[in-house]
Amino acid sequence: MDRSERRVVITGIGVLSPIGRSPQEIWEAVLARRSGLARPTGLPRDVIPLRAAGEVREFTGNIKDFGEMDKEAQKNLRKALKVMCRECQMGVAAGQLALNDAGIRIGTFEPERIGTSFGSDYMVSEPQEFLEGIKACLDRDGVFHFERWAGEGMPRLFPLWLLKYLPNMPASHLTIYNDLRGPSNSLTLREASPGVCLADGLNAIRAGRADCMVVGVTGTRLSLMKALHTVQQEEVALGDEEPTTACRPFDKDRPGMVPGEGAAAVILEDSRSAVGRGVKIYGEVLAAASAAVAGRHCVADRKAALILVLRAVLQQAGMRPSDIGFVMAHGLGTQSCDREEAEALAEVFGPRGVPVIAAKSYFGNLGAGAGLVELALGVLALNHKQLFATLNCDDPDPACPVDVVREPREVSRPVFVNVNVTPQGQASAAIVAAWNE
Repeated sequence: MDRSERRVVITGIGVLSPIGRSPQEIWEAVLARRSGLARPTGLPRDVIPLRAAGEVREFTGNIKDFGEMDKEAQKNLRKALKVMCRECQMGVAAGQLALNDAGIRIGTFEPERIGTSFGSDYMVSEPQEFLEGIKACLDRDGVFHFERWAGEGMPRLFPLWLLKYLPNMPASHLTIYNDLRGPSNSLTLREASPGVCLADGLNAIRAGRADCMVVGVTGTRLSLMKALHTVQQEEVALGDEEPTTACRPFDKDRPGMVPGEGAAAVILEDSRSAVGRGVKIYGEVLAAASAAVAGRHCVADRKAALILVLRAVLQQAGMRPSDIGFVMAHGLGTQSCDREEAEALAEVFGPRGVPVIAAKSYFGNLGAGAGLVELALGVLALNHKQLFATLNCDDPDPACPVDVVREPREVSRPVFVNVNVTPQGQASAAIVAAWNE
């Protein structure tokens, strides 16, 4: 990396996760080895028999969940909550919490010099949105008549229902209520969203198009339709066993992914601006990249995508594999994905060549929201100079040649890689280093 470039640092963190709603809370949780997994609530167990779920139970969508705001902005946001689904609400809240953590208010930056890049999963309407309309189209025998839908069903829907489920809305709300007029982007790349959004924000600042970027993600696997899709399409931990031990990344007996929900955001800022403002600097973002690989017949090749993206961020940062102190892994907890990820890490760093942490063992797969929660934990590990333990890897799988951190350790080199991948073979990664200047 050319050090003459504008250097980009992290000055704020906002997080909503099953293990906490602030940097301090999530750090205390991992130090205490406190799992955020429990029996799922709100899902019909006879149809969706999840063993465990990572829910953000303390988040209700109340205006207080969004932190301190300008009074006018808070008034406008309160009105808009009815046109936000839960994913959108969590994303906006995470962004607001990150802005607060960085000490940014309206007027801190010229509006044109602060922007946002926000990622998400695809957002799915809840069946309840259509219930009254469907009822209006039933005859006395309970038979639905589609020909009545336009005239009798559609008028029963909430007029702005579609706005609740558009994946560009977290960025839209954040920019409106905080007067962010700089670069704005919305990306829908599932678990790969965090690294791609980081790259977007990083490049905007390095190119001089912004001095500050709100980079965030939000996701869920626990809304009714999303949970149905997940159970039908992915390797999921099912059954009645203990929920806190359900997510077992890189363990020989891992039963599958544990679905969850959550959101996180970080404030990326030109280092000169951050130093000038005298705010806390959590770390420096050195690189961020993405890759996607699909073989014959469009079959995803996650291993190849991970190898490509890891090599890309190392090259971008001007680093060798031996320079990396630890990896915040995707660590999904499925047989296939963990094996492919471990093989990719071994290919790049050497077999068991770098300490690996799988934070999903604490909270499951939050969809697009997971990667930045994991990155936040990696940044906190740098700040505290301590690696926290991965839960539930009691019998490491010989087929996964990685050095899983199973007990706390000191940070040997103050720089880490955060990596994530989707079932479709999209991967993203970022490199973050401690800030010591």
